[in-house]
Formats: sequence, structure tokens, C-alpha cells
Amino acid sequence: MTDRLQAVQREEQLKSALAAENTRDITHANGNAKASFLNSRFSFDMAVVERELRDSIIGQDSAIDEVLEILKVVRADIGDPRKPLASLLFCGPTGVGKTETVRTIARALYGDADAMCRIDMNTLAQEHYAASFTGAPPGYVGSKEGTTILDQEKIEGTRNLPGIVLFDELEKASNEVVLALLNVFDNGLLTVASGERTYSFRNAIIFMSSNLGARDLMALNDERPGLLAILKGQTGDRRTRAQDIVMKCLLERFPPEFVNRIDHVDTFNWLGRETMPDLVDVELDRLNRRLAKHDVSITINDAVRDFLSEQGYDKRFGARGLRRAMRRHLEFPLATFLLEPGTKMGISDSGGTITLAAERRDDGIVFGYV
Repeated sequence: MTDRLQAVQREEQLKSALAAENTRDITHANGNAKASFLNSRFSFDMAVVERELRDSIIGQDSAIDEVLEILKVVRADIGDPRKPLASLLFCGPTGVGKTETVRTIARALYGDADAMCRIDMNTLAQEHYAASFTGAPPGYVGSKEGTTILDQEKIEGTRNLPGIVLFDELEKASNEVVLALLNVFDNGLLTVASGERTYSFRNAIIFMSSNLGARDLMALNDERPGLLAILKGQTGDRRTRAQDIVMKCLLERFPPEFVNRIDHVDTFNWLGRETMPDLVDVELDRLNRRLAKHDVSITINDAVRDFLSEQGYDKRFGARGLRRAMRRHLEFPLATFLLEPGTKMGISDSGGTITLAAERRDDGIVFGYV
């Protein structure tokens, strides 16, 4: 009995920790206020979605603009009812915000970044794992149940909100799994191998992410056009050339009939050094949400922000490199400060939220009370 109570307590603590990181109080205004003549089944507020994306995804303005255009079509409810609401493929380097964009949309719609059916396609890299996606064939164990790794409730969404599906790292999936998606894109339905069950994606927005073409995109980003090319006007639009590189890589990996069924392919940029200060602020906001359960918040000055930006910038790894730098240079000394006996007494006796100020000193960061 004691073990069961402890297990329940651990589960509640984990849920609370995840909620502090993933959830947000989201209030959608009446979605029909600006277009009362529309008889749309969806009522989410585009302004809320745009604000969340602009605040959370840094350095990807063009990609966000294109995503918002797709979401407007969904909001207006003018798509083909026999297909998914939209299918989008996000391509680009690692750590630039592809998966985080989908999580942000889920948080903007449902108030929870995990309110989506996420399938990590690297877990379906081997041929015999395809059954976990399409169901066991007739005659095999589990075929009658039609059990798969798909979450039907999250796929179908709610009465007035679309479901969100993410196929993460698409290129790592086996060819059998990729081919199973053809029917999903074409008619919005996936029937398991035994025929016992059918999943409907017609009320869902399907997102996919891929790192295909990352090396070629890096070479394009580092490329300096020669004088002759400039004089001949052959430099071209860099974003158009990036799209061409991604499309070439997609066609090398996937069959043309699969690529042709994707509504929109979006290319994410490399994160430049100039985006780091804004990313530091985004990560700091997340850290403060995690610290809220301890009634603690921290502030940083420009010197600390510049230091973290410099330490965290690595073009190859994007925002993930910054997160590692913030853990090493900010969270490590913060944890040491919070665990000191004197700090504990100061926090427990003061009442309310304690604000700590981070400052640069020598080769590191130190904390003090505000």
C-alpha cells in the first residue's frame, strides 16, 4: 500500500513538473467575431496562435508566416473534407525550432504543448516495427484488437479544435511506414492491417519534421557568391535555392508520389548569432516557470545575457547548444546557491516569491537577492 501511494505521489509530482514547463493559460476570444458570416467548425483565435509562435520561435519569421497562412485556411474551414486539414513538412538543421513550432501550436490551441499525437519515426526504422504503426497483420497476435501506437483521441481533436499529429524525424522511418502514410495524405484514413479498425485524420493537421539536406543548407549558408556570378545576376534568392536543395533531398529519399501528397514543405533557417539574446530570454522564461513551484524567480543583466549567448552559440546545434550552455553556466550555479543552508533559511523566512539576480563574476555567474 505504501509503495502504491508513493508511486501515485511520484506520478503527481511528474505531472506538476511537466505542467510548469508545457502548459500555459490560453484564452481564445470568440473566433467568429471578425468573420461572423463564416460557419466554421473551428473557433480558435489566430491572434493567440500568432502571438505564441512569435514569442517562442526565434529567427524563423518566414517559416512562421507560411505556417500562419496554412492555419488561416484551417480556421476558415474551406479545405477538402475528405483529406487531412493540412499536411506540412518542416525541413532544416537540427535545433532550429521545427518540433518546437508544433509544440507551440499545440500549447496555443489546447494550453498544453503535449496535446498532440507525436510519433518518433526513428522508433520505426526497422521493417518489422511497421506493425506497431499499421497494426499486426491477420493471423498474428493482436490483429483483432487493431492496436497501434496512434492516439485516436488526440488525432481527432475536439468539437471546435483540430487534432495535431507530428511525425518527427520522418526520414528515419522504414519505407513500409512511409508508404502507409500515402492513404493518410490522400483520403485522411488509415485502416490497420487486419481491417478491424480505421483511424480518421480528416479533423487533424499533420506535421512532419526532417533533417534532410542539413549539410547542403549549411554549405549554402556559408557560400559567398563570386564576382562573376554577381555581375551576371546568378546569385538568386537564397530561400528559393534552399527550397530547391530540400526538394532534391526529399526526392532522393522518398518516392515522388509521397512527396507530391504533402501540401506544404517549409525550410527552417540556421540560427544566426544575432538570435541568441532573444533565445536566452525564451529559455529564461521557461526556467522561471519551473522555479515557480519553489517561489523563486531569477533575473539577468545584459552582461549575463551576452555571456550566455556567446557560450551557447554553435551553428551546428542551434538552440539545443544554448540549452546546454544555460544548464552548465546558469542552472548549475543556481542549484548550488539554492542548496546552500543560508539560502534555504532566507527563502523560507521571507514569504512570497524570492527574486534572485544573476551577475557575471570572474569566469562564471553568481546569484544574490534583489
